[in-house]
This record gives sequence, structure tokens and C-alpha cells, in this order.
Amino acid sequence: MMIRPAGRDDVRAIVEMLADDHLGKARERLEDPLPPSYFRAFDTVSSDRNIQLMVAQDNDGTVVGCLQLCILPGLSSQGASRGLIEDVRVASRCRSRGIGEQLVRWAVDEARGRGCVMVELLTHQTRTDAQRFYARLGFQASHVGMTLRF
Repeated sequence: MMIRPAGRDDVRAIVEMLADDHLGKARERLEDPLPPSYFRAFDTVSSDRNIQLMVAQDNDGTVVGCLQLCILPGLSSQGASRGLIEDVRVASRCRSRGIGEQLVRWAVDEARGRGCVMVELLTHQTRTDAQRFYARLGFQASHVGMTLRF
């Protein structure tokens, strides 16, 4: 398996993974062709030097996982940056093969290498398997996350 930056050709595979659970089904649109909003978002993300959209590619070239790492500069913690890991997904047929762990470990190492003092992530309260996964990797439930949707 290889972890590499996502390309425009990977957008459909990423959206399919994002839509592959009870929460994603309600917010993603898997049409053919995909709505242009996904490609506009990809262009915005890929042009931002503080955001890395990465995919895990299987030996046969199939995209089997993804995540987004955002480097957030800030004033707190004496002007330190932090890494925010988002949208970690592994194709359902490929779970329990260590792909998610490799992706998250890559993101942690990348954030550390870019001078971050911590890495944060959010996971929905109903994703109890994901919570166990992150705890196994050393993440602690230290904050309460809140959202306001528009």
C-alpha cells in the first residue's frame, strides 16, 4: 500500500468512501457525473499549502482509504500550530487491514514534522468503533466537540 496526495481522478473514490456509512449517506451525493461542487472543493483544498488530502492506494492501484490533514497556525500554546485530521475513511471491503492506522500514523508524523505541538480529530459520537480505533492509537477524549450546521 502507498499513501500519496489525492488527484482529481481520485475524487469519486473519496466521495464513495465518505458516503459509505449511516452519516455519509445523508450528506453526500453519488451521482454520475459527480456534482461540480466536489471538484471545486478539491481544487480549493489542493491549492492550500496547509491542507493535505491524501489517499491510500492498494498495490493494484485502487484507492482504498483517505484522510485530510489541516495544519492550523494559532496564537495559543505560545503561537504553536496544530494538526487537524479529518475525513478518515477506509473502503468497507478493506477494513481491518491496518490501512486506517497507516493513514493516521502518516498524518501524525507529517504534523510533527511540520512543527505541530498536537494533533486533533473529531469523530461523531455514534461512531463507537472509530472512537475505539483512535484510542488504540493513543488519542484521548479530552474535549467536547460541538457543531453548528447551516
